[in-house]
Amino acid sequence: MIDLSIYGYLETEGEPDNGTIPSRVTAVHRDRYELICKNGPVFAQLKSAVYYQRAPEPFPTVGDFVRIQYIENGDSLIVKTLPRKSLFRRLDPTPGRGEQAVAANFDYVFILSSLNREFKVGRLERYLTLAWQSGGTPVVVLTKKDLAKAPEEAEWTARNAAPGVDVFSISSVTGEGLDALAPFLLPSKTLVFLGSSGVGKFSLINALAGEELMATGNIREADSRGRHTTTHRQLLMLPSGAIVIDTPGMREIGMWDAAEGLSAAFMDVEELASQCKFSDCTHQNEPGCAIRAAIANGSLSEERFQNYLALRRENRYVEDKMGYLREKQQWHKEISKWSKQKKKAGGKFR
Repeated sequence: MIDLSIYGYLETEGEPDNGTIPSRVTAVHRDRYELICKNGPVFAQLKSAVYYQRAPEPFPTVGDFVRIQYIENGDSLIVKTLPRKSLFRRLDPTPGRGEQAVAANFDYVFILSSLNREFKVGRLERYLTLAWQSGGTPVVVLTKKDLAKAPEEAEWTARNAAPGVDVFSISSVTGEGLDALAPFLLPSKTLVFLGSSGVGKFSLINALAGEELMATGNIREADSRGRHTTTHRQLLMLPSGAIVIDTPGMREIGMWDAAEGLSAAFMDVEELASQCKFSDCTHQNEPGCAIRAAIANGSLSEERFQNYLALRRENRYVEDKMGYLREKQQWHKEISKWSKQKKKAGGKFR
C-alpha cells in the first residue's frame, strides 16, 4: 500500500468520496493517463459522462490530483480533477479549444538560463512573470557555470532582474553549486523547470538524481542549443523525495492572463509608477514622472522598463484574443442548444 502523501497529496475538507480514491497524474499521453494511487501505478481514462458535457471537469494534466474509480484489471476511470494550488497553461494546439493545462500542483519553478551563450535578461523577466502568475515560487538557476568566462556579471544582472528571488549558479558537469539547491529538494515537494532549449535541463535532472533519468539530446555547435527529447508530460521522483514535473509544453507557454505575475515580477516598476504626479502618466514627458526620474538617476534601467511595457502589451493582446475565443465558444454552445431544441420540437418552434 502506497502513502500518497509522499507524492504531495493532502486531503482537503469536503473532498468527495463516492467510492473513489485519490491519485496523482504522473504521465499524460494522448488519451490515456498514468497515475499513482494507494494501490500503486495504474492507467486510467477520463469518464466521458463527467469530462465531455456542457460544464465539464477541467481536463487533468501531469501533477494533478484526481479521484478515480479504481479498476483492478483494466483502465481505471478519472471522475474528478481536484482543486489546484498552482498551474501552468498554454493555448491548446487544437484550434478553438482555448486554454490547455500543462503542469499543476508544483511548489517551485526552477527558471533555467544558460551562462554559456543563451543568457538574456528579457527572457528571464518573461519567465519570472509566468512563474509568479502560476502560483509557484520562482528560483533562478544559472546553468553551465563550467563553460562561462565571467559568470559574476550574469549573476549580478539576474539578481537585479529578479528582486526577492533566489539566484544560483551551478554546473551539472562538475557539481558546483548543486548543494545550494538542497533546501528546495525536500520530500513531497514538487518542482517544474522553465527554460529554453539547450539550457541543460536534462543534465540537471540527472545530476540531482545521481543517475540518468533523462536522455540528453546532442548540443548543436552552431548555437549551443539542444534537441528537446521529451515526448510526453511526466512526473519523476528524485532520491531526495522531491518530485520533478517534466513537460515539453513548457517551451510553448506564452503570456496568459498574467497581470498578477507582471505585478510580482516588476514590483519595483509598478511601485515607481504609483508615485507619478499624474495617475494617467504615460511616462514620456510629463512633469513629476517617477519612472523617468528613476531612469535618469540610474535606479531603473530603460531596458527593464521597456521589457515591462512589452510584456504588458503582449498580455493585453492575449487577454483580448481569449475574450474573443470565449465569446465564440459561447456562441457555438447557444447554436447547438437551439439546434437540439428545434429537433425536439419537430423542426418547429411555437
